[in-house]
Parts: sequence; C-alpha cells; structure tokens
Amino acid sequence: MHTLLFRQKRAGTAATASREYTESRPEAVYSGSIRTDRNRRSFGMFLHIRPSDRMSSPHDPSLPTHPASEEVELAGHIIDSLLLPKILDQIMQLGGEFELTDVRIGHRRQDPSYARLTVTAPDAERLEEILSAITLHGATPVHGADCRLVPADMSGAFPEGFYCTTNQETEVRIDGEWIPVQHQKMDSGIVVAPDRRSAQCVIMADVQQGDLVVIGHQGVRVRPLDRPAERSQLDSFSFMSSAVSTEKPKGITVRDIARAMKAARDGHGRILVVAGPAVIHTGSRDHFSRLIRDGYVHVLFAGNALAAHDIEQSFFGTSLGISVHHGRPADKGHEHHLRAINRIRRLGSIRAAVEQGVLTAGIMYECIRRNIPYVLAGSIRDDGPLPDVITDTLQAQRTMRAHCEGVTFCLMIATTLHSVATGNLLPARVKVVCVDINPSTVTKLADRGTFQTVGLVTDVEPFLRVLLDELDRLPAGAV
Repeated sequence: MHTLLFRQKRAGTAATASREYTESRPEAVYSGSIRTDRNRRSFGMFLHIRPSDRMSSPHDPSLPTHPASEEVELAGHIIDSLLLPKILDQIMQLGGEFELTDVRIGHRRQDPSYARLTVTAPDAERLEEILSAITLHGATPVHGADCRLVPADMSGAFPEGFYCTTNQETEVRIDGEWIPVQHQKMDSGIVVAPDRRSAQCVIMADVQQGDLVVIGHQGVRVRPLDRPAERSQLDSFSFMSSAVSTEKPKGITVRDIARAMKAARDGHGRILVVAGPAVIHTGSRDHFSRLIRDGYVHVLFAGNALAAHDIEQSFFGTSLGISVHHGRPADKGHEHHLRAINRIRRLGSIRAAVEQGVLTAGIMYECIRRNIPYVLAGSIRDDGPLPDVITDTLQAQRTMRAHCEGVTFCLMIATTLHSVATGNLLPARVKVVCVDINPSTVTKLADRGTFQTVGLVTDVEPFLRVLLDELDRLPAGAV
C-alpha cells in the first residue's frame, strides 16, 4: 500500500524522504525548498507537484474502462496532522484510486497546506462510499453542489439516508454558500431552518414532521481540528496527541490541567465537571467543594448517587454507611443514604434543604449557594431518587445539551457512564480530561468518538488534592 507522508522535520530527514520517494516512483517530480535556521532545523517547507507530473496510486487493472470519479480538495494543517496520508490510504482501502494533481505545503508552522486530487472508483456506488468516508477528514468536492434536503415524513425519525454527524465542526452548502452547523455533536442529523439561512444538529427523537433534513454527504463538509499554532500551546496541553497510560508523569499533566482550568476561569471559558460518587467515597468532597468555591466549576453533571452520598455525608458523616472519619462501618450505616434521600424528598428539593438550613455543607450545598447549574440524570438502579433527579432519559439529554453550550473545558472524574454520555454531547473543539483509576474508561470514550480526550489514570483524592495545590501555585494572571 502506498502512503504519502510529509513531515516538518530536520532538513536532512526531509531530503532523505523525498529521495526515497523519487527513487521508488521516478515519474514523480519534486520541486520546492526546505528552509533552515542557523542550527539546521527546518521551520518551513514548500512542495508542489505540477499537474503534468501527477502522483497517483497504483492502477488496478480490474477497474472498468469508464469508472466514476470526483475531484476533491482539502486545506489546513493536513500534513503534520496526517490527514492527507489518512485520506489516501482510506481511498485505496475502499477499493478506489487517487491522482494527486496539486499539493502545496505552507512555508511556516502556522501556514495552512492545500491538496487537490481526483478520486476514482469502479462505479458510482463505490465512489459515494469513498467520498462519504473521506469527507469526515475534511475532503470536499471541488465542483460541489448544494446539500440535498428532504422534509421529514414523520416526527421522531429521520428520512432514510440522512447525514449522520460527527463531533467535528460541520458546514452545509445552501444556495451556493457554506453555512456552519450549530450545536455540533455526534450521532445526530442536520436540520435546515425553513428560511434556509441556518442549520443545526438535531437528535432523532426531536425531529418534527416537515423539518428539512440533510440527506447524504453532498453539500456537506467537515472542518477537522487544527493543531495549536503556537508551540507553547502544544506543549502546555497536548490533547490531540495524548493517549491514556498508567506510566505518564502525572505531576506534569496535572500542572497543565491546572493552567487550562485557570485560563478558562479567568478568561471567557466555561468549565463543565462530570463527577461520580467515588468523589465522596474516596474522601474528596472537601477538595471538590473548594473547586466550586474558587470558581473552577461552572456546571456540574452527575447522577443520583453523587448527590445522595454527598448529602449522606452532611447528615451522618458516612458514605455508603462507611465513616469518612475513621473508615469503619457505622451502626446501621447501610440505611444512611436512604434516610438522607427521604429527608430531602420530604423537603421537596435540595435547594429547599439549603434555604431552610437543613443542608449546610458539601458539593450540592456549594452549588446552590453559588447558583452553579447542575444536572442529575437518573438511572434504573437509583434509590429514591432525589427530587432533583431527572428520571426521563430524553429530558435529561436535552437539559445536558443545553448546558453544554459554551463549554470550553470538561473535567470527567470517576464516572464511566456519565462521561461517555457527556462525550457524545460535546463538539471536538472542547478540551476533555478524564480522570479514573480504570484506564478502560478513557479507552471507551475514545472508542465512541471523543478522540480529544486526554486520560489520567489515578485515584480521585490525590488528583484533586494535587490539582488544588497546582492552582494555588499559579500566580495571578497566569495562564
């Protein structure tokens, strides 16, 4: 399999790569230059493949005489992010061929690159399959057409063949103009407004009969995430290249998380925290409460368990019946969370318990005092539940989606199910950190499409304790 791969490396390495390519494919012509500084480090490269010297994939003799073809283009940081090689490999994996007619690589690190290629397939059906796949990586037909719109024939379901969204920024072409899709999230469809001037992601359950739904990939383009333009941004928080590992230097990672959270708090960011009951069980409640007091939590997603055990600790000094002070089971401690839930239900809400002076400490208390919005999404295993818990799954999704608007940073702590659910709602531009003692939690997030997640494998209490220490060390105004 042929893969085109260009990187901005040391001058000698890049030159070697080009020589190897020319020797293996003598008909290709490389022209351009590699700029170096006085230390011989490459800081810019320009490559142009002239149309008369096109580079293509190996020809498949089984292709018919008149196959289907389409010319596509892509722009941005397509070389160092490996988007171009990924697209070329995908074309061939799906049984097609490509012919690169133009490649231009930016001179400097922050400069975008550009590529144009002709994609050929045995038939129109195979070509559509290939175009659908590479569109997700930012490839757009050169001679594009407007998106195809079909009115929904019923409520609660899309028409057949609807475009299925990703979490990356998407645009649709209407009347020759590209319009950004609002409320970007994965696993949804795109509905265009009746005046055809705006479009938004809509989940299947919210489709209404008559909605104009985008069908197929025609007239749709995806804007893949660019890497940070400045090296300082890349070094301080390298979300896009990080994978979960138990062997990472956790101190450095926590320091970078602290910088990102402080930048969000002191700037125009919005921090979402998704937390599980292990925050209470591990004795981390006071750490979390301080994060809220210090302004590092702008919205909280959790379930019935976190709130119930937080309130249990306030009323009885236990979590799941275990004393948070001496770590031993309390007398009749197994009843404590039920009695805590019952007391709140009798008062009507968590807010009522705070306002009446019944609940005087803890995570939920701090949220109420500081008007921090929270969403408690229920499940079939919940005791009670607390009156604030949203037991309608679709309504919980809608409420969570509404609070995801404007979020720039998401911290997920010790909760697999709520983390995966939240990851499905966030666009790829949101920085996501997942902290869990189990590495598979982060793996599940990545497998389900939240590829921008950086994982930290550690227990909750030491993470929150070190995070607060790092936040305290940051000078005022530091980001």
